[in-house]
Amino acid sequence: MIYILFACLIILAIILKLPTVKGFIGEKAAQMILNKLNREEYHTLNDLLVPDSNGKTTQIDHVVVSKYGIFVIETKNYTGWITGTENSQYWTQTIYKRKEKLYNPLWQNKGHVNALKALLPEFENARYIPIVAFTGRATLKVTVSSEVIYLSNLNKTIRKHKQPVLTQSDVISIIKKLSNNNLQDKATRKEHVKTLQNENHNRNQKIRNNVCPSCNGKLVERSGKHGKFTGCSNYPKCKFILKDRVARAR
Repeated sequence: MIYILFACLIILAIILKLPTVKGFIGEKAAQMILNKLNREEYHTLNDLLVPDSNGKTTQIDHVVVSKYGIFVIETKNYTGWITGTENSQYWTQTIYKRKEKLYNPLWQNKGHVNALKALLPEFENARYIPIVAFTGRATLKVTVSSEVIYLSNLNKTIRKHKQPVLTQSDVISIIKKLSNNNLQDKATRKEHVKTLQNENHNRNQKIRNNVCPSCNGKLVERSGKHGKFTGCSNYPKCKFILKDRVARAR
């Protein structure tokens, strides 16, 4: 019986380390926090899958609609130190001496905002407030001007915006349109995941072939103030830099 219990604990630990499971836990934690907002003022939509401007789909963790604007929230459930800048394509996750890369979540969330703008062109006065919220498992060491916060500060960050830009009628119309365009059938959602997996595979395949995944230029060895590194030959037009392994991004 003890061995069975021990085996179950090991399996549970492995499951909890899976990226999809960790992401799900982070999203649910954010959802619980957002539920504490005044529901008469703030209307939350979770796990939206909507068409983007490129004819594909984009998945958005949370959208909060209020008369103060449209809050577009990307949640991250990472451990270790998270370092990066506003304009760097990839950030770095450091756990002891091991480093991995993650696609800049600000860039990721910018894609979400653009998809919403394309979906809601009639609301020209809408203010979009992108927020990237990390759970407390991470230590943020980023240099940014955008809202990159800990999940515990999410509602405080939302409530600090107090300038109305939308009418109540606008808010109702936006919620209705987002709900109607939320793609919920399983086949579409599976296809979305498959597309992301293929894009990630193609990106890594290009890197293995010394091809820049951003512009298809050649990856070459270059020298900088911190020593030699691998970057794109099309610099400064393309600022892609290869550092360690590339983590998957949604």
